[in-house]
Amino acid sequence: MKPNTPIWGIHAGKTGDAHSLFMQNHVVALGWQEMGDLSKIPPDREAFKAAVAKTYPNYKPGAVPTNAGQLFRVVHEMKPDDLVVYPSKHDRKIHIGLLNGPYVYNASLLPYPSTRSVEWLKCLPRTTFSQGALYEMGSAMSLFQIRNYAQEFRAALGGNAAPVPVKEDETGAQVQSDIEETTRDYILKTLAQELKGHPFAAFVAHLLNTMGYRTRLSPEGTDGGVDIIAHRDELGFEPPIIKVQVKSSDASNVGDPVVSSLYGKVDPKEFGLLVTLGTFKNQAKQFARGKSNLQLIDGTELVDLILTHYEKFDSRYKGILPLRRFYVPDPEEETEE
Repeated sequence: MKPNTPIWGIHAGKTGDAHSLFMQNHVVALGWQEMGDLSKIPPDREAFKAAVAKTYPNYKPGAVPTNAGQLFRVVHEMKPDDLVVYPSKHDRKIHIGLLNGPYVYNASLLPYPSTRSVEWLKCLPRTTFSQGALYEMGSAMSLFQIRNYAQEFRAALGGNAAPVPVKEDETGAQVQSDIEETTRDYILKTLAQELKGHPFAAFVAHLLNTMGYRTRLSPEGTDGGVDIIAHRDELGFEPPIIKVQVKSSDASNVGDPVVSSLYGKVDPKEFGLLVTLGTFKNQAKQFARGKSNLQLIDGTELVDLILTHYEKFDSRYKGILPLRRFYVPDPEEETEE
């Protein structure tokens, strides 16, 4: 890989609905399906602007050059051996790939027919990257070039990147384009860096306390696969009794062996709960799906619980995760087909 290899960022639609298409077909793709085969448009930006204006007469004047520019890029500016970065909403990972083919119009892939083939090289947690890099990937456009933080992505692909310490990553205060995503990234990154191992189990126990449970935390290193016992009554005799195991690595992709091992320690009248900052493999999800007394909580669901019960946190954990509620404008979304 050359030091100045161009890096393109792309989104899988507004809702991330093209994720499966990207992963299973080994492509990146754009919509605007009414435009048809973009390779038939003369290869200059003015021709693309004219084609967009004709196809979408209701577009605002400012939207025409923005959308035309993205369509022009996917055909004429992206080149084989360029890198592409895809921030997935589906698994909250950053996928990095190498473009390895020309533009192809594929009508069988509607509503995303304009494709470029890609070899996916690496999948990394969002917490690997600085907030500035995450912001640049959060562009409102579907397809864009990464410039300011390009070297950070090249380093990550080469395995030379280290997570930016949260307290040194000050770019979060500079932009408010996606405050919810920023907050979620901040929470997961902070927990992964500040509360590794047993301290994370203590944090989860505290979270359960705010939800109305009494908890008993296992001593560090002697938990036998159960980090926390949670119950409603004072003595812990009355059901439900919940046995909890936690995984503090944000990069973990917890599989079936870990889940089934926990479940083996759960009596028929008890409940099992596995909490991770990362994600669960499909086999683990399938195993848990058939067990009415077993629940899995991944990083995304954990953040949901934290935001719901944050006001009940004690001062120690509010100090580790300083958050403040405020309101921001809800801007009109840019046009994207």
